[in-house]
Amino acid sequence: MMATWIRVVVLVMACLVPASVDSKVRRYNFDVVTKNTTKLCSTKPIVTINGKFPGPTIIAREDDTLLITVNNHVDYNVTIHWHGVKQFRNGWADGTAYITQCPIQPGQSYVHNFMLTGQRGTLFYHAHIFWLRATLHGAIVILPKPGVSYPFPKPREEKVIVLAEWWKSDVEAVLNEALQTGLTPSRSDTQTINGYAKPTLSCPSERGYTLQVEPGRTYILRVINAALNEFIYFKIAGHNFTIVEVDASYTKPYNTDTVLIASGQTTNLLLTTNLGTGKFMISASPFKNKIIATGTLHYIGTSNDTATIVLTPIRPSEGASTPLVDNITDALRSLNSKEYPATVPLKIDHSLFFTIGLGMKSCPTCTIGIRVVAHINNITFDTPSTSLLQAHYFNIKGVYTDDFPANPPNKFDYTGIQPINPHTMHGTRVYRLPYNSTVQLVLQDTVRLALESHPMHLHGFSFYAIGSGLGNFDPVKDPKNFNLIDPVERNTVSVPAGGWLAIRFTANNPGVWFMHCHIEVHTSWGMTMALVVDNGNGPNESVLPPPPDLPKC
Repeated sequence: MMATWIRVVVLVMACLVPASVDSKVRRYNFDVVTKNTTKLCSTKPIVTINGKFPGPTIIAREDDTLLITVNNHVDYNVTIHWHGVKQFRNGWADGTAYITQCPIQPGQSYVHNFMLTGQRGTLFYHAHIFWLRATLHGAIVILPKPGVSYPFPKPREEKVIVLAEWWKSDVEAVLNEALQTGLTPSRSDTQTINGYAKPTLSCPSERGYTLQVEPGRTYILRVINAALNEFIYFKIAGHNFTIVEVDASYTKPYNTDTVLIASGQTTNLLLTTNLGTGKFMISASPFKNKIIATGTLHYIGTSNDTATIVLTPIRPSEGASTPLVDNITDALRSLNSKEYPATVPLKIDHSLFFTIGLGMKSCPTCTIGIRVVAHINNITFDTPSTSLLQAHYFNIKGVYTDDFPANPPNKFDYTGIQPINPHTMHGTRVYRLPYNSTVQLVLQDTVRLALESHPMHLHGFSFYAIGSGLGNFDPVKDPKNFNLIDPVERNTVSVPAGGWLAIRFTANNPGVWFMHCHIEVHTSWGMTMALVVDNGNGPNESVLPPPPDLPKC
């Protein structure tokens, strides 16, 4: 009976987002299940898609329609977020718990029906509730339309590389313990590359990830940082890369031997295998954690007994800006070609200034009497019990208020001497934008508790990163140096530690869209908010009706 019901829902939902003439409808079945997995010579149950870690790769083309049935077979509530997919007028498919939908309850199913409108490149999906995305994630590969080539040399082969973190203990227990004690959650025990940790002599089951390549070829490496709480440096000994895409947006080619990828970001790299033979170490080195993941690039034909050429992992100051980080960030540019123009808004309707940071508040029930909180513009987000999109669409009162401040209510020296009490308040407040209005948002880091870079992710949009700097943003001097010609286009951008970053976008996607730090512990502490984009004129500029199987709270 359940299978029949699901098939009926799929047929009904296929009518909501019609495929274009040249697109295909691609169906996937995602079973959220628990599987026992061994890492670091210890076995524990983890939540997975179809029993795989990472989950299965979705492969589609630009403008294809995806019908993905998510069946929840675990004891947790679940949502799946399609990170970076713009979901035009269709926030119902975004998969953000209590923002665009109520979670899928145990034993229930939900069909995500959405179109990959005007997007091509590498994105990914992950759980968007609690810390389940630690193991519940996978790649989305969006190929160009048939007959359309890449704007760079055609690669011999494409490889997906998913970087993640691994805890020996249950991640939900790690989070709950931190919330009860008021302390920072324990760091992961290691990193992983496509599910593999570092090869260990004392743990024969850990053989590490192996990338088999032919000499004299060009490969695309689609690298995804799915880690909960880490920035990760990615390197391969003896080899250089050319960055050609970030967050599913083409870039001008940029050559480097090291790539820094923040949590939530994706980067496509061209790798030329020009050394002919040998084995070379692959390194995934995090900012904070001292334990790295390593693998091996293995030229086909090289003996397994050949010694691996190693490299020294990067060890930057924790959370601090470094010349390497700044150089890569400053050097990236959008392609800005005739086929792929950079449409940066030049006239701004809404100029916003958001401070982001960490603070402390009294917690009588916590072990230490206080707990860490995070905020945007002095507001720590309170998650509602009804999804914001449902409240917006059905005009349900009392779920949120639309008075999120355009500027911080409490002003201070954001990167200098910090106030003892930052006057952080709690609330479920949104900022409202008219349809098709243009937005400039300056994100300003504050350094009261720690010097950290925050990867801020905006759902429903890509945006242009037009400028950044250290210290406090100067509204008179700094805009003179904005890049309004070919700034890099992203969906997740790293605000410099002790600095600021400015973005611009056009609010042409009606609905409710989450913005948050992609460091999961910071999201748990409340470094989140939501934008409400009102409907425009007529049905083509309005939120689609909700699907019939939308989960209930």
